[in-house]
Amino acid sequence: MEKLNVDCLILIFYELRKDEKSLYSCLLVNKEWCHLVVPILWEKYPYLFFKKSRENFPNIILSYLPNSSKQLLFDNAISLPLTIFSKPPTFNYVSLCKYLRDEIIDNIIRVVLFKQGISKNIDYLQKRELLKQEIYKLFISQCKNVKELEWKTSQPLPSFPGALTCFSKLYSLNIDLRYVSSNNLHEMAQICKNLGELIASNCSQDTPGLISLIDAQSNLKSISFNFQFKKGRCEELSKALIRKCYTIKDLSLFWSFDIILLSFLTSFINLKYLKIYDTEKEFVRYLVNLKFPSLQFLDINAKLLYFKELAIIIERTNGNLSHVSLHTSNESAAENTGILLKTISIHCPKIENLITYIIPKDLIYVKSLLMNCRNLKDLHFKCLNGNNSDIGDELLNIMAKFSPKSLIRISLIGDWKYSANAFEKYFESYRGRKLHDFYINYYFRNHITNEHVDVVIKYYNEGIIVDSNLLAHHSLMNNV
Repeated sequence: MEKLNVDCLILIFYELRKDEKSLYSCLLVNKEWCHLVVPILWEKYPYLFFKKSRENFPNIILSYLPNSSKQLLFDNAISLPLTIFSKPPTFNYVSLCKYLRDEIIDNIIRVVLFKQGISKNIDYLQKRELLKQEIYKLFISQCKNVKELEWKTSQPLPSFPGALTCFSKLYSLNIDLRYVSSNNLHEMAQICKNLGELIASNCSQDTPGLISLIDAQSNLKSISFNFQFKKGRCEELSKALIRKCYTIKDLSLFWSFDIILLSFLTSFINLKYLKIYDTEKEFVRYLVNLKFPSLQFLDINAKLLYFKELAIIIERTNGNLSHVSLHTSNESAAENTGILLKTISIHCPKIENLITYIIPKDLIYVKSLLMNCRNLKDLHFKCLNGNNSDIGDELLNIMAKFSPKSLIRISLIGDWKYSANAFEKYFESYRGRKLHDFYINYYFRNHITNEHVDVVIKYYNEGIIVDSNLLAHHSLMNNV
């Protein structure tokens, strides 16, 4: 057999980059394979190494600290582990990292300071920040073209030597505004202009550096904001987002929506992914004004959710929705759950995943949903109150008769009664194919009995049911 050239081997190894075990096996073939595989492993899995060896990972990283850093730490009474390598390892592992996360650096610091027995006081905090500074400087000076950065520290990362080379091709940036200053964000905006994804947590007011960073991006596709601890309105942030509305395809908003002007949502006509959590009353006013013709993914978790208005949004999506996930505690919205189901059954032929609510009078819409949406894979039904207990058998019968063959995951979370016979008929409808997951809420009023569990076990043993929470419940009861 002819020897594969290096380019072919690299292509093969990159195809295996999601298969950690296979890549580890390739390391052992010969030196050439090892030298080709290690960079791929460390690009994707450096933090897995930390989890597997909390001793070796810090030792490897700290071994690359320059003498100037080691002396600075020594002068400030920070002793590095005696087990760090006196000579650098074969590979410059630090330079291979493409994903830089504050969490991992914090873990290295904890290992060092714990071994030194430094108690958590002011002295500890000062030493912690000094050690963090030197480790970040190490990574930034050694790494080229980092792809993802989790920035949850007050360290001025864009000011460190090598920042231009390290961050100029950054794709994903995750920042915590409790720590990252506006000036540091402004400096990052001068370096990083090709972000595809920006995640910002703990937004509380307009931050000029954040707005500068957003404006600097040429092709920003995904934005996620967590708004908390209100100090003012984010009016300028709203305007900055509008300026990027044509490139942004994914938008996620979390908490305290009285901070940002939600009218900016009307500009996002190219959105494909929209996630909104914990909305205030103000949000409802904008629902009927929104139009997202390209929307494919809709995920809303709101205290006050109104299904009638959501149906209007879904009707305007031009049939592109593949995922709808709805969560609320607003029981008064239950009357319009049927309107939403009807709208989905008519306007969402491509839908694959649906999480929503039903009440007894919605069963007719469940039937039309299953008949019209033949690409459904995951279906989750919930109830908003405890007055639906008698619909279980009818619901299962409808699903047994009309479910598309693609439907392989079912979740029923409500105060619904089921007979063991209805269970039997439903699972029998899957004969010749597999039900990959069957989740049912068995906590309400003991509606689920051992007889129900026995039916699940029977079809599990026959290979029709792949997994069910009732199997775990059965195993737990047998071990009590």
